[in-house]
Amino acid sequence: MSAVTKHLRLTPIDSKGESADVRPARRPIRVPDTLVVHEIYVSVQGESSFVGVPCTFVRLTGCNLRCTWCDTTQAFKGGQRLQRSEVLARALSFDTPLVELTGGEPLLQPGALPLMKELADAGRTVLLETSGERDISAIDPRVHRIVDLKAPASGESHRVLWSNIEHLGPRDEVKFVLADRADYEWARAAIERHELHERAGHVLVSPVFGRLEPRDLVAWVLEDKLPVRFQLQLHKVVWSPETQGV
Repeated sequence: MSAVTKHLRLTPIDSKGESADVRPARRPIRVPDTLVVHEIYVSVQGESSFVGVPCTFVRLTGCNLRCTWCDTTQAFKGGQRLQRSEVLARALSFDTPLVELTGGEPLLQPGALPLMKELADAGRTVLLETSGERDISAIDPRVHRIVDLKAPASGESHRVLWSNIEHLGPRDEVKFVLADRADYEWARAAIERHELHERAGHVLVSPVFGRLEPRDLVAWVLEDKLPVRFQLQLHKVVWSPETQGV
């Protein structure tokens, strides 16, 4: 994701005025009319085939994975519980044609599904960034689903829900974030075995920032003639890698 021209950071309170922690193993969110939101801001897309396009980001709180290289640990807890109608209004108020739900893991919160439908109904192009561990079959078909398949170095590759591949279509994207050569070979095998380049509109590969040299990944892709789109995290190039809300 990328950085900020306008930004709304939400006070970390819940309905009782206490710090909100929505790690789903302990406190699953069951009320679809509300969402726990970490922040809402406008920037430009830092990843995906929409890279560089102005976008409103709705970052939801909570994640049930703990990837070794995660760069959004601040969204594991905190945030504010809001009515879905308020989240919709705030997201639309930035008046960008593109809106992305991200996290954390947005699909942990049932209210994410109707919110995406409402954003699409309002004429927005809607993106969802999801870990690939949650079922994507119930998502509104107008949504562009960016499914991040976790490679072994993430520590979470055993959590991939491979049945999601059957639901992919031409507006969807599959993403691999790779830390080393072993990750690359794992991703290459998955792409070939499941014919991901035939199922999804784009297959994206990117290096873990600071762990894999981009030029090495490019060389491997070219050598294998892998049918993928190489990408970097634009926001870490334009702004400091430690900058949040971008």
